[in-house]
Amino acid sequence: MNRYKEVQQMMSSIEEDAKKFYESGNKAAGTRLRKAMMDLKNLAQEIRNEVSELKKKEA
Repeated sequence: MNRYKEVQQMMSSIEEDAKKFYESGNKAAGTRLRKAMMDLKNLAQEIRNEVSELKKKEA
């Protein structure tokens, strides 16, 4: 469950950059947003792998 909370924290931390990019057209914020989204994707993949491993152990 800790990893899920990590995802929530990451989403809330990138919200400001998302607003700056989409509402103000700030290109630097867009770059930070893209990097954060890649980090989020990688974290999500780690969670997927962890869930799969736990399911295998239970079976």
